Amino acid sequence: MAIDNARLIRRLEKPKGLVDVVIDTDTFNEIDDQFALAYLIQCEEKLRLKAVYAAPFHNHHSESPADGMERSFQEIFKVYDLIKEDRYRNLTFRGADRFLPSETEAVESAAARDLVERAMSYTEENPLYVIGIAAATNIASAILMKPEIIDRIVIIWKGGLAHDWPDNKSFNSGQDVAAARVLMDSGVPLVQFPGMGVTNHFLTSGPELEYWLRGKNALCDYLIDIAAKEAKICYGGKVWSRPIFDVAPVGWLLDGDFMLDRLEHSPIMQYNHYYSFDRRRHFIKYVYYIHRDNLMQDLFTKLARYK
Repeated sequence: MAIDNARLIRRLEKPKGLVDVVIDTDTFNEIDDQFALAYLIQCEEKLRLKAVYAAPFHNHHSESPADGMERSFQEIFKVYDLIKEDRYRNLTFRGADRFLPSETEAVESAAARDLVERAMSYTEENPLYVIGIAAATNIASAILMKPEIIDRIVIIWKGGLAHDWPDNKSFNSGQDVAAARVLMDSGVPLVQFPGMGVTNHFLTSGPELEYWLRGKNALCDYLIDIAAKEAKICYGGKVWSRPIFDVAPVGWLLDGDFMLDRLEHSPIMQYNHYYSFDRRRHFIKYVYYIHRDNLMQDLFTKLARYK
């Protein structure tokens, strides 16, 4: 099917006014998803959160993709408890218990089913914005279940590495390459946030977190503690910094001088964890620079608002 690039480019413009969003998150994977979810909830002047989906992952924090999804589901509720938030409990759904078996086979889950049903109530002129900060299993499954939703959603996805990075060994895209290929090949309006080379520069450190967030509220203290714990697991040194990648896709939807983007032809996610490129392919929006201090200030200000 031919993709209308002019139409696609129009749909990739940053939205004005209030927009409806859902977020797909592997919340227990590291420490950045908790920052992103709490930040999103504090951005009500711009973003109306409609649903939260727990995504599968598999690393040192889980025994399997299913276990990673379930731990993420529980961690979402821990964030709600820390910020004393009850509105989204009944709008939080378990996602896939495994990654896509192929590019044509969806994985059934409550999250994917909710996204299908929810997306169908939107239009091309008034789309649902889907923030993906995990392997794209749930989102790709929804597209495979109901391809028509690509005309009713815009995806803001943190996945893959910078297009000029030496490889594409990204945690989110690498865990489920089939799902990443569904996103990149479907023609859905997509804003890509690469990891290494772009969002990994959105760094914070122990002293900075202590200075700005310690003692502000229970959430802030928890975020500092898990960041320090993860740094010890991953690095073990006295001097450390941690990228909080997953905040950036939320920031793209906000009104602020937070990042730079451009149109790029959709890259091809290969199973050997490299990109291929073809300039005949449709366009996506590609974020290539983050104004780190601007976004970090907004993040710290809003996280400190919780009581």
